[in-house]
Parts: sequence; C-alpha cells; structure tokens
Amino acid sequence: MSLVARHLEANGIPTVIMGSAKDIVEHCGVPRFLFSDFPLGNSAGRPFDVASQTETLELALRVLESAPAPRTTVQSPLRWSSDAAWKRDYNDLTKLSPDTIAERRKEFDEVKTVARAKREGS
Repeated sequence: MSLVARHLEANGIPTVIMGSAKDIVEHCGVPRFLFSDFPLGNSAGRPFDVASQTETLELALRVLESAPAPRTTVQSPLRWSSDAAWKRDYNDLTKLSPDTIAERRKEFDEVKTVARAKREGS
C-alpha cells in the first residue's frame, strides 16, 4: 500500500494511509499516514465499533486535507483499551489455553473458507 500511495501521489492523486504498523509505513515514506495504536489489522477502528470506525475515517480525511508537509504522520487519539497490557499480551500464545487456540484457529479457517468462496464466485 505504501508504494502504491507514493506512486499515486507522484501522479497527482492525494492519498492517506490508515495503519497500525508505524515503523514500516514510515520507512516507506508515505505522504500522509494516520497511525492507530491498535493490533495489526485494525487500522480502521475497533471491530464492530461503528463510532470508532467513523471517527478514524473522519480523522483520516482531515489528515488528507491538512497535512502540512510530505511524510506527515498523525496519531489517532483512540485507544484499543484503557489498559496497555494488550501490547504485551497480543499474540502471546503462552497465555491461551489449547482449547482457546483451537477455537480461534477454527474461526479463522471458517473466515478463510467464506473469503475463498466469495473470491471464486460461489
């Protein structure tokens, strides 16, 4: 996405990237970046939280309108939770029971099956 944004910008199309992986996006040098300090994959707001998703989109559009210089990063004021422990615990499989891991794997496989069916037009 970062390289596509740079290409579009070079051809006169303004862009803003919404992301949750600050280091790699900034390293690529995108013109405008809205950073959300959320787990990877959640850069458009909290799942099933329309208010946070709306706020994130509105902020991204403000960044698009008002970024003062190239390579501008704005950090979203939204927080994943009031406790920052999620950063320590995120993807730490040692904190999950084997049953929880199996359930999450099953849910993920189901989502992949739905996506594959949609992609193949089934």
